[in-house]
Amino acid sequence: MYKKILCVDDDPITLMLCKKVIQKSEFSEIIDIANNGEDALKYLDAIKNGHVSDPDFILPELMFLDLNMPVMGGWEFLDEMTENNYITHFPNLKVIVLSSTIDPKDIEKSKSYPMVLDFLSKPITREMLESLKK
Repeated sequence: MYKKILCVDDDPITLMLCKKVIQKSEFSEIIDIANNGEDALKYLDAIKNGHVSDPDFILPELMFLDLNMPVMGGWEFLDEMTENNYITHFPNLKVIVLSSTIDPKDIEKSKSYPMVLDFLSKPITREMLESLKK
């Protein structure tokens, strides 16, 4: 079980479904959300720059990331994380790309990012989470 995960998706229904499946599976105690890659970077920047005032704040350990979002999509987010060395600040944060695409090129591209653990097709299911636990 993860203490905290971050779900990044622009679709409110997908986010709601993600939260419900995660809660029912007891996959994580805390679920934070961001509506696009830019919001996720702002979230990480606030942590990195010490702007989180809650002394009990827990760093997310896992992120579910959609690829196709307005403002900043998943690929741009992963590029920013890589180019701006977020891995140094968040070495334990792993990313699961969760997308409706099943393009083999996307799956292959995701493997080039060191923080990406896996590429899964939407929607998230209990079985997927059980597999990730192992």
